[in-house]
Order: sequence, then structure tokens, then C-alpha cells
Amino acid sequence: MKIELDVHTHTIASGHAFSTIQEMAQAAADKGLKLLGITEHSPGIPGSCAPIYFRNLYIVPRNMYGIELMLGAEINILDTEGNLDFDEHYLNMLDIRIAGIHSLCYTPGTLEENTQGMINAIANPYIHIISHPGDGTAKLLFEPIVQAAKEHHTLLEINNSSLRPSRHKVEARPNNLEILRLCKQYEVPVILGSDAHISFDIATYDFALELVNEAEFPEELIINTDVKKFKDYLNMNNQV
Repeated sequence: MKIELDVHTHTIASGHAFSTIQEMAQAAADKGLKLLGITEHSPGIPGSCAPIYFRNLYIVPRNMYGIELMLGAEINILDTEGNLDFDEHYLNMLDIRIAGIHSLCYTPGTLEENTQGMINAIANPYIHIISHPGDGTAKLLFEPIVQAAKEHHTLLEINNSSLRPSRHKVEARPNNLEILRLCKQYEVPVILGSDAHISFDIATYDFALELVNEAEFPEELIINTDVKKFKDYLNMNNQV
């Protein structure tokens, strides 16, 4: 499978990653990508970027080593209302906006409440991608989430990092298989995310692709294969 993009990655600015923007961009170019997204953790994660970091993103070139860069954030979903830890002022500063649940800054509810909060985030017009919805951090009902993703053209991520055996996220594998099977049933595209925290892991999708093959998921529904398809699906020429 030809891979043209990886848009969920982190640099040293996130506080627990190990490569710079330039190192990440060079590695993406070396791997033959056309587009790299760098999405630092928003301030709800301990040790991550202060808001001033995102205010200054405009100074960074959006093309390095022959590849396009998108600079944004992995924004925290805080609660069962789907509230985020960034307001519109900061959301408007980002090229790409991923939202996800992280145990360090999420207040959980019931299965149904968690699901509704996720749906509210999916419906947020600023959000392009939901990161690692299947990692098991919150108990979720996946069928309504997949249906909401289809309605709002928000991409659900199959996150390679959360599938690593060393992460001990025992629910990640069955959850992601369920997401893939539902997305196949409802013809909903997905995006593979490396969640790379070091340059060597950019566009590393080995665990994710294992599930893709097991689910017999159609290649045409994997958005990483074509930059234009990715941008068109997210209507990035007419962003909020």
C-alpha cells in the first residue's frame, strides 16, 4: 500500500517525545511522504506545550525537505459533554485539529455518557480527526460513533502506537477491529496514525495494518493513501 501522509506525530515540544520538527520532517521526506502533520499535545497533558507555543506556529515554514507540513494539536476531550481544553481562539491558529481522550485529563461517565461526549467532539466543526478512539481509555459504544463520524466527515484513527504489545492496552486490538468492521459496513473512511514520538516511528503502521488485513478492510477507505483524498474529505479548503 502506498502511504502519502502521517498527520498524528509529536516533537520534543510535547514534553515526552524525542525529536525536533526538522528531524521529523527530514524523516518523513526520507520515507517518501508528501504530507506530515505535527500535532503537539494541548496543555491538559502534564509537561506539554503552553498556549503561547501554538500562538507562534505561524513562523514555521509549511514546507520542509520537499514535504508539506501541517501544524496543529492533539486536543483533549475533557468530559462527557465533549468539552475541549482549547477554545476557538486557539483552534483557529491550527492547521489540523485532532481530539482525543487521555486518562490524565478526562472525567469519565457511564458507557452512554462517554459515547455522547465523543459524538459531541466528532460533531464539533473544528475537529478533523478523533485520536485512538479504540484504545480503551474510555468505555464507548462504537456503532453510534462510526455513524456520527460518517455524518460529520470526521475521521476515526486506527492508532498504531496504542496497538503495541508493550503498551498493555488489552482492549485496543478488539476495539479497533470492531471500529474497522463497522467502518467497512457503513463505508466510512479511517485514518492510520503512527502517533510517533520519535522520528523513526513516522508512518509506522505495522500493528494497524495487521488489523486492516484481518478485517479485510478496503484500501480505498484508508485515507493515508492520497493527500488530495484526505484534504477533500475534510474539506480543508473551506475550514472553519
